[in-house]
Amino acid sequence: MVDNARARKLAKRISQIVAEALEHEVKDPRLSMVTITDTRVTGDLREATVYYTVMGASVDSPPDTQGVAAALASATGVLRSRVGQQTGVRHTPSLAFFLDEVPDEARRMEELLARTRASDAEVARLAAGASPAGDPDPYRAPRSDED
Repeated sequence: MVDNARARKLAKRISQIVAEALEHEVKDPRLSMVTITDTRVTGDLREATVYYTVMGASVDSPPDTQGVAAALASATGVLRSRVGQQTGVRHTPSLAFFLDEVPDEARRMEELLARTRASDAEVARLAAGASPAGDPDPYRAPRSDED
């Protein structure tokens, strides 16, 4: 039987445990700038998908996502054992780590919106001094009976 509330609680707890373990216990320097953004657990509580981002990268030096993925793959056993010790569930869920694309997509959308606002401002600036191309009153008056 699927208990979604229990799965959400377990997912939140797994996020906390994994983030704390990455900060204090796992000594891999590639994981120093990893942030856990979300965790989802299946209804049967057997599998957990952990989403992460790599913070602190600048435009000049993009993050080493492949190195971080390899470091997380090598630390999966330690992290899973920590989750098993601290959650107390009968079956410790298997952990799968995926790079969270939401921050990158949000940044891309913000850039598109900024470009659109600039384009709209340019159109408004050009339209400010414009005059109508046709008659000042483009609507024709209704015909009278005499016409």
